[in-house]
Amino acid sequence: RYAGPARAAEHVRTRWSEAVVTEVRSGEHGSLADPHAVLAAGQVQAWVIGPGLGTDEHARGLVAEVLGTDLPVVVDADGLTLVGRAPDLVRGRAAPTVLTPHDREFERIFGPVGDDRIGSVRRAAADIGATVLLKGQATIVGAPDGRAFVNPTGTGWLASAGTGDVLSGLVGALVAAGGDPTEAAAAAAYTHGVAGALAAGSSDPVSTATGAPIIAMDVVAAIPAAIRIIRSGVR
Repeated sequence: RYAGPARAAEHVRTRWSEAVVTEVRSGEHGSLADPHAVLAAGQVQAWVIGPGLGTDEHARGLVAEVLGTDLPVVVDADGLTLVGRAPDLVRGRAAPTVLTPHDREFERIFGPVGDDRIGSVRRAAADIGATVLLKGQATIVGAPDGRAFVNPTGTGWLASAGTGDVLSGLVGALVAAGGDPTEAAAAAAYTHGVAGALAAGSSDPVSTATGAPIIAMDVVAAIPAAIRIIRSGVR
């Protein structure tokens, strides 16, 4: 399901003919003008919010509305900037919440990552009461209860525009299925890394040093093969 600005709706329909599309009016700076219109778009099991959203007052209202629901929420990109300005939007949420920052986004909310990346992620997750997935050469996922996972899969070629949005979408799909949000985020990072390595043409899905440049849609196209590999028990 796509619920968003009309300017993108036709592109969504063209690319994914099976998608259910709800057009929502844009605000002054390109963000969604009416948060309630998105929340009324239909039955959903989880929200992924932030990519391409903008950071104006309309966008802040949308983030606040979504985080005010009892549904799982994955916050990425512009959504993280807005959470950095108002972290109490996340603190105290009863529903599962996953934040997916890179280093600069992490710093805006929690301060510098520093050398102890695992410790920083654990402290951040405990502080805000949500799962934190810190993207990087070795993506780290931390839970409020102190658990942490270091992802072994991927490729340096994943550091390209849009691939982080693919990861947040994977996290959203898995948290929508229920279960533990931290384990869902770790599984999404693992799958994303395998898909990236496959898309880059690596002979080893866990390799981080081989392959060729890729774009985000290459990673999307490789996800089914990545899932087959993981389900087969090869990795």
